[in-house]
Amino acid sequence: MSNKSETGAETSEHTKTTAAKQAWYRTKRFKQVAAGAVAVVAIVATFNFGVMVGNGTISVGQYDSQNGHLPSKLNYASVNALYNSLKENYDGKLTETQLLDGLKSGLAEATGDPYTEYFNKADANKFNEQLSGSFSGIGAQLGENDDKFLSVVAPIAGSPAEAAGIKAGDVIASIDSKTTTGMSIDEAVSKIRGTKGTKVTLKIVRDKSEELTFTITRDEIKVPSVTHKITEDNIGYLQISQFSEDTTELAAKAAQEFKDKQVKGVVLDLRDDPGGLLEAAVGVSSLWLPENATVLQEKRGSTVVDTYHAEGNPLLQGIPTTVLINGGSASASEIVAGALKDNDAATLIGEKSYGKGSVQSVQKFADGSQLKVTIARWYRPDGKNIDKKGIDPDKKVTLSQDDAKAGKDTQKDAAIEFLNAQQ
Repeated sequence: MSNKSETGAETSEHTKTTAAKQAWYRTKRFKQVAAGAVAVVAIVATFNFGVMVGNGTISVGQYDSQNGHLPSKLNYASVNALYNSLKENYDGKLTETQLLDGLKSGLAEATGDPYTEYFNKADANKFNEQLSGSFSGIGAQLGENDDKFLSVVAPIAGSPAEAAGIKAGDVIASIDSKTTTGMSIDEAVSKIRGTKGTKVTLKIVRDKSEELTFTITRDEIKVPSVTHKITEDNIGYLQISQFSEDTTELAAKAAQEFKDKQVKGVVLDLRDDPGGLLEAAVGVSSLWLPENATVLQEKRGSTVVDTYHAEGNPLLQGIPTTVLINGGSASASEIVAGALKDNDAATLIGEKSYGKGSVQSVQKFADGSQLKVTIARWYRPDGKNIDKKGIDPDKKVTLSQDDAKAGKDTQKDAAIEFLNAQQ
């Protein structure tokens, strides 16, 4: 999945969420990024989490923990001292729920992993909406750039963000005059989303120098998971905007149409796709790969904990295929691109992908809250992990701003030209 995401609009890169083989409302894995807590409150987080683990109310799943060196019980003396100091000295009103949420969020943040995060019930509901394909916001996938700044992974096609002129790579300096310094991606998502018809103002830094201000009216964002068509020269074009619950089914329908029409080649467009469900990535890869071909492996440290294979029904196997990727292609998109490349099923064209190679699992609690935690790293069939590295295309083609403004898609044109040359 993840940012975000990481995922629909205002999703964490990726949104980026991956999911396990079970149904979404059971134990799916997906990609998003972590929200933070107030610095003072963050320190206190270990107390509440320690109690919950001690009571057995948090499951860490089927994986062996790498944290056996930690004590069975924490020394809470300093935590209690900080709590009492806040209680006695803080000039403002605090609630028990507020403090407990801060404690849990702070412990997740203490991992230093941007994809491990605690969600209270309200935030968990918002998080779970991200793969439903419909919500109210501006339509921008958010992530963290190499300099650790909050940035736009990609605006969603047809969204208010795209219409306003928001671009991939834009750094968000403030939201409604509130600085994003120290703000987590999911906190930013929460602030940018809102009721349809209301407005949000973003201060943007573009190309590290140009400062821009955008006031954007929120709208209902409906994210199409899959679109497809057959070009005049009989090439199938399949675009996946995110890997959702319906992606495998929709992609399979498109693949069947391509096969029935005997297309001479396929362009799979994964540009600016922030990722999503792991099972959808496996399902899409299976349209090209023979049954039992390796799609990816999951590892904890150097130990392989799971291997995912193609599931059969390779409708597009043997049909010349190009996959379009760019810096907005993340997470599940990279799984598919890597699987098709390493199994010699496709040629990658475009620009280097985002580079997210970790897997998250969601642990649900009785009160409706959730912990999203990194449980493993995923590896391509060739054994490479792409985290922070991305996947290089076989044929690099850059889409310039001038071409984009002129409505020219040089990357797509290059993909079609490549396929025509194979005939």
